[in-house]
Amino acid sequence: MLSVTFLLLGMLFTVRGTGAQLVTQPDGHINVSEGNHVELRCNYSYGGPIYLFWYVQYPNQGLQFLLKYLPGPTRVKGIKGFEADFKKDENSFHLMKASAHWSDSAKYFCALCDTVPESAGGAEQKPSQTL
Repeated sequence: MLSVTFLLLGMLFTVRGTGAQLVTQPDGHINVSEGNHVELRCNYSYGGPIYLFWYVQYPNQGLQFLLKYLPGPTRVKGIKGFEADFKKDENSFHLMKASAHWSDSAKYFCALCDTVPESAGGAEQKPSQTL
């Protein structure tokens, strides 16, 4: 069975508010056997209303939008079988996929913004990265 590698890197959008914010991805590197369930953890710290995003960067490619959380349903469905659960009480927005595939090997970025970007996180968004 092949191994799928996920590299996790946090990022923040530029925030206009005054509250302190932090995005952490406690698992810096994950290896999963192909076909197994995968969960990429993202924890945040921010006191105001927020909007959360997941992006992926495949080898030799630019950053690509996966999914976003805007106030509403707490389970968010994205592209390529990815989903994320927003849990306000746990300050988490974990990305999941039921069955990892070798083509999922990439760098994954969790992002947070305190204002809705003009296009609300579509593929054309270019977040400012803080690593």
